[in-house]
Amino acid sequence: MVPNVQDVINDKRAAACYGGEMMNWSLSNFGKNYSQHTGINELMDDLGTAMSGRKTYRMLGGGNPAHIPALEAVWRSAWTQIADTPEHLERVLGNYDTPQGNPDFLEALATSLSVRYGWRLGPEHIAVVNGSQNAFFYLLNMFQRKSSGDEPAEVLLPLAPEYIGYADQLLPGTCFRAIPPTLELLGDHRFKYHIDFDQLHLRGTTSAICVSRPTNPTGNVLTNEEMHRLNALAAEAQIPLIVDNAYGAPFPDIIFNGATPLWTEHTVLVMSLSKLGLPGTRTGIILGPPELIRAVAGMNAVVGLANGNIGQAIATPLLHDGRLYDMSQQVIRPFYEQKSRQAMAWLDDALTDSLPYRIHVSEGALFLWIWMEDLPISSRELYQRLKQRGVLVVSGHYFFYGLESPHPHANECLRLSYAQGDNVVQEGVAILAEEVAQAYANG
Repeated sequence: MVPNVQDVINDKRAAACYGGEMMNWSLSNFGKNYSQHTGINELMDDLGTAMSGRKTYRMLGGGNPAHIPALEAVWRSAWTQIADTPEHLERVLGNYDTPQGNPDFLEALATSLSVRYGWRLGPEHIAVVNGSQNAFFYLLNMFQRKSSGDEPAEVLLPLAPEYIGYADQLLPGTCFRAIPPTLELLGDHRFKYHIDFDQLHLRGTTSAICVSRPTNPTGNVLTNEEMHRLNALAAEAQIPLIVDNAYGAPFPDIIFNGATPLWTEHTVLVMSLSKLGLPGTRTGIILGPPELIRAVAGMNAVVGLANGNIGQAIATPLLHDGRLYDMSQQVIRPFYEQKSRQAMAWLDDALTDSLPYRIHVSEGALFLWIWMEDLPISSRELYQRLKQRGVLVVSGHYFFYGLESPHPHANECLRLSYAQGDNVVQEGVAILAEEVAQAYANG
């Protein structure tokens, strides 16, 4: 008789049967690279634990989007329409799409973006991947530019801090070089990072420029002028400017300052359905020249055969009738802008003027970046103390990789997500303020 799976899980003897010593195999450097501790692994483990409901945490750490009832009603209706059309359901669940993506989705997206922005864009400029995280593993390792000798190719990050999820993606032969920011102090408790163009220069080994916009972790949105300057540098060097647009316009359009997206012959624009409220579909999108798209499709075929169909099937009719863009502007952006303002107000009330804190101006994305000047403990230690009290945030030190010298903000900053329910955010902020005050008082 085959035992019930839950009985096995509950049986303590299962640990002895299946939890023995590590296999006596030798991992390659590739295998070792992904078996070690990483920031993105910690972040996603925290997120998965918190969202599973098995433990009670106030989830202010990961980038899981909010559950917005108006949007979830749209997803439910779209899925019901698919399920109620047998031949459509059979195609979505029972067929592979092409390695590049579903042709109907590619056509709908290319047409709608061309109409919206005047871009000369066709399906041959678009590839679908298994989420934007997957997209960056492909893209960051795809380009190489060497001047001489055995120097590694470098991906230039114009503005540190930068997204935690890139940090461990590079394969041997490529490295990051990050430029520390200039700092603008705004009022008593706000500040803003800017690109230091005086320090930003390309080398013969620079293979690509990479930025997130809105910037993860800070909520900074690079200006249109800054983007055009970066694009000009990329064009002059004949390298790509890779733009992480997971939170940007036209969807989900979590941008509060009116910035517009950039796509040119020198730009690779990476988009996603995740922050619309569909992270479980793992639908990432790459916009680039046809030669690049063919290479991405080839990588999809080799690595995973094809991508998931569900996100594309849900989004296609919403692209045709424009609802995807309307929801982004009329529902998603106002929702997060209000939550951002409310979370900053709670932080200001809880931290009080007696503590030396500043919050990066919130221009987009789902996060607040809190700088606690001369914090007596490390941001990693503060993260651990908060976790012990049931509050999950992300330590700032993970976002300062690729720098030639340490930056003080690495140990003085935290990233906080405000996407969860108001009671969760408010309670988490109150506990955060208590721990910060305790750290300044007693170390």
